[in-house]
Amino acid sequence: MARIRQFEVAAAKLMASGRLPGTLHVSIGQEAVAAGVCDVLRRDDLITTTHRGHGHCLAKGGEPRAMMAELLGRSTGYCGGRSGSMHIADPAAGILGANAIVGAGIPIALGGAFAAARKGRGGVAVAFFGEGAVAQGVFHESLNLAALWKLPIVFVCENNQYVELTPVSVHLAAKHVADHAAPYGIPGSQVDGNDAHAVRDAADEAVARAREGGGPALLECLTYRWHGHFEGDPQKYRDAAEVAEWKAGDPLNRLAASLPGETEAIDDEARREMADAVTAAEADPLAAPDSVTAHVYRLPGGALR
Repeated sequence: MARIRQFEVAAAKLMASGRLPGTLHVSIGQEAVAAGVCDVLRRDDLITTTHRGHGHCLAKGGEPRAMMAELLGRSTGYCGGRSGSMHIADPAAGILGANAIVGAGIPIALGGAFAAARKGRGGVAVAFFGEGAVAQGVFHESLNLAALWKLPIVFVCENNQYVELTPVSVHLAAKHVADHAAPYGIPGSQVDGNDAHAVRDAADEAVARAREGGGPALLECLTYRWHGHFEGDPQKYRDAAEVAEWKAGDPLNRLAASLPGETEAIDDEARREMADAVTAAEADPLAAPDSVTAHVYRLPGGALR
């Protein structure tokens, strides 16, 4: 969780200073969800994530050096500097990719779960998504198919209270995202997403069930993003008192209570690691213009697709 926090603090500073191109969405305040869920996964298990996916990637085994290089458009980044923040992928670590399209990672994780079931090695897939994706048709289609085929997948909703600039109270008809599990006959539960132990316990149960052939589950983690929808967001849609109230329940501070005397060293190590990642990435060459067509499919006749 400290590594996630410090990675995103460093990235936000790079954006504010004009050294990071493009746009940036951070998950500061939501670290317990990524850490709690990924702690019960194997390296060969699969995840998909969202435009706000740095934490999930780091928790699943992504390398800060390659991630930071990707954010900075360097050729040493995970995708050669062509994807930026919202499309980081590392198949070797089971990270099938972040995704800028709302809900688009859900069916990809479903495909990963189908492949895991066919392989028969006890693999599990996890789809991370926000509450905004629950209004997308693909969310319901994926829950239905996963339930029908009893696929080994856990659907993890990070309910951070806002769909871009819109509060969830005026966005979803159902009171709880977890309520959407019942129509498909699968387990659905809601957990305090800022309590790392609670998230881990709930994920452990759901992942074990999926691994043993019990089928899918839906886990709703209630959390909050401290920053705006994007870095530079003026945040006129919420008041400072609300943000301060959620910050008082900082998931890192809550976890620190169970780690007396250890957290200062952990935080210091995480800061050094991310500072080193920034220094190394900024020294790397930018992605070359002539690499833009690398890894692009060509149709017969040579046309790019």
